[in-house]
Amino acid sequence: MSGKGDGVLAGLDLSLKLTREQEADRLAVAQARLLHLRLVLGGQIGDHAGDKPQLGPPLCVVFEGWDASGKGGAIKRLVEPLDPRHVRVAQFGAPTYDEKRHHFLWRFWPVLPGWGGMAVLDRSWYGRVLVERVEGFATEEQWRRAYREIVDFERTLADEGMIMVKFWLHLSAAEQLKRFKARERDPLKAWKLTDEDWRNRGKRRPYEAAVEEMLARTDHAAAPWVLVEAEDKRWTRVKVVESVVAAIEAGLAARNLPVPPAAAAPAAPAAQAQAAAARVSVRPGTG
Repeated sequence: MSGKGDGVLAGLDLSLKLTREQEADRLAVAQARLLHLRLVLGGQIGDHAGDKPQLGPPLCVVFEGWDASGKGGAIKRLVEPLDPRHVRVAQFGAPTYDEKRHHFLWRFWPVLPGWGGMAVLDRSWYGRVLVERVEGFATEEQWRRAYREIVDFERTLADEGMIMVKFWLHLSAAEQLKRFKARERDPLKAWKLTDEDWRNRGKRRPYEAAVEEMLARTDHAAAPWVLVEAEDKRWTRVKVVESVVAAIEAGLAARNLPVPPAAAAPAAPAAQAQAAAARVSVRPGTG
């Protein structure tokens, strides 16, 4: 995470955006590379042509961010090119009565991937230092202690070989309100908007303080934060997929494992459309 310290969110450039064509072109390249790397990690194919497949390190992708920041859309594009059997998506809300009887990290262990596996977490153990802190569901002693416990937990997983990618999706309060109102008007999306979302929005300042401290105290070499400018959904989706690809390649190299060479990039959708138009406009024997 670049720019560690107070006010890191304020330093993000929320004007970053992509056109529809730019999004399609970059997603096509990034998703093709992600599929290749995922098949290598899962032991379906070898690192190089003719190599014997072997299980690679586990991959865990964690999503945190403001309500309506586009986590669902980013996750959809991330898993879209993958075989559903090769990735697990898990969503976490408030802990159940039984889960509260255990240490707060206990409920996350069952979904963590083993060697050759991949998991995507929509919300995570960071609820301890975010919603549980702000809403008073954890005591001050508990959420302050949680920073150390989380870092130790993530380092333990990394020491065992896990590649961990952590995203915080950030958008302005104005854009969030715009998306809330759009959800209210859409009968197929209204279910996404809850009374709790509105209450959380009313506590933006204490949540911002909690996010800033979380980013500062849980950013470490084994599991750094990737901050995503989420004002533009197209930019968000592309940055997420490209960041996961980069993390896998860096993770393999850091563990002295071979990084598969990049295959020939697929023709971008925009280029394919232009080529098709050219073929149609030039027809032998006409005129």
